[in-house]
Amino acid sequence: MNSCSSAPAFFLSRAVESDILSLPNSMKNTRRDFLKSAAYVTAGFAGLAIFANQGWAGRIDGYGTPQKDPEGILDLPRGFKYHVISKSGRQMTDGFVVPRATDGMGAFKGDKGRTILVRNHEVKPDVSRQEGPFGDQNRLLGRLDPGYLYDAGSKPGRPTLGGCTTLIYDHGTGRVDREYLSLAGTLRNCAGGPTPWGTWLSCEETVDIAGKSLARDHGYVFEVPASEKVGLTRPQPLKALGRFNHEAVAVDPKTGFVYLTEDRPDGLIYRFIPRRLGRLAEGGKLQALAIAARAKFDTRNWETRMVPAGVPIGVKWIDVDPVDTKKDDLRKRGTDDGAAIFARGEGIWYGGGSIYWACTNGGKAQKGQIWKYTPSPDEGRTSEIRKQGQLELFIEPNDATLVDNCDNVTISPRSGDLFVCEDNDDRRDTNNIVGVTPDGEAFVFAHNAFNNSEFAGACFSPDGSTLFVNIYDPGLTLAITGGFRSA
Repeated sequence: MNSCSSAPAFFLSRAVESDILSLPNSMKNTRRDFLKSAAYVTAGFAGLAIFANQGWAGRIDGYGTPQKDPEGILDLPRGFKYHVISKSGRQMTDGFVVPRATDGMGAFKGDKGRTILVRNHEVKPDVSRQEGPFGDQNRLLGRLDPGYLYDAGSKPGRPTLGGCTTLIYDHGTGRVDREYLSLAGTLRNCAGGPTPWGTWLSCEETVDIAGKSLARDHGYVFEVPASEKVGLTRPQPLKALGRFNHEAVAVDPKTGFVYLTEDRPDGLIYRFIPRRLGRLAEGGKLQALAIAARAKFDTRNWETRMVPAGVPIGVKWIDVDPVDTKKDDLRKRGTDDGAAIFARGEGIWYGGGSIYWACTNGGKAQKGQIWKYTPSPDEGRTSEIRKQGQLELFIEPNDATLVDNCDNVTISPRSGDLFVCEDNDDRRDTNNIVGVTPDGEAFVFAHNAFNNSEFAGACFSPDGSTLFVNIYDPGLTLAITGGFRSA
């Protein structure tokens, strides 16, 4: 594998801007909204750099202590309320049913003040057919055009049951207007990420290959338009983004570059540079993050504190090729060539010109880390070797009373507060949504009073008025409203 210094001319920023001009107007407007929203968080996150240098100062009340919910679902601070807007097993507008395992989710601006939510379902292979969109014994499968099913399975009537559903939420009524199946026949759709051109990138957290119950290979990213029109996406695996244990993605709206996490104890962080902005299916270059000064650097801090918080570290990007093989060896080949090792990369989000991602069991106590990457001003160009992008360990609490295994993350477009979904494995406890203020103080925002399932898919409506989140199992989607603060 070669250094990214060999990147061809079409990766230069001037070419990217040329591609922006060639986009349809609807995509230009979506990108403009995306940039505007991201700009709100810039000032807020500046304060977190101070916090990272000083370490965790402790927990504060934030919006106030979450109050016990008489319905036994979600404890929230005073002044906030929630609505359960979707539930697994319910019939959708298209006649299919809401699958279980509601996971990653993205929010997009709809018409007339509505929000479009695209939601993943991490349905695994060989599960009960009652958990998928086709109901008991897949009795509704006959309603589906087979051309919209990625993997029909190796046996008739036994397709893979992962995928995406789309919800059209009306803020005026507090209800879902329409809900429909938008991606079908994929597997373990865990997290993903929104794009500036108005689509959702849905990631398969698996590397299962064809054989036994499967007719096709898995481990890919799929693109789903955020549309108010009921209908399925014809599934196309974006193979140039690599076949590995995908978790989530974030897109830098300035360049259109895609940053990807890998949910493995020895996972990598990847960057995908597309040939054309917003045209991921046309291919591009996949690379892995490496520490410029030291090959095969271990960022996990398990044995010793190799990486202190708040100290910028120069990085380089190394090519990984081939990216689509039957073997689950992409990370191993990347590490052999010098890529840095991360502890289960999971949620990732763009905000204020930087990319933030969670490593669920990083740190000495293995309670999680959050990293920040600030791209080079010459990101993707040959000159980035002289103007390196900067990586820093943003948060490593090593204290379960502060954050217990961070997973999905999102950023409030109003205040710049970071909202973190916990996913701890301690069945004696349940999970929280933890907030981190721009001043670096942590607070519990919400508590799962329903069961011990993780929170997932946290994302704000484009105007910042509503926080949407999933309770993963059995599958609830909630809309939270109240006095979210502004910067």
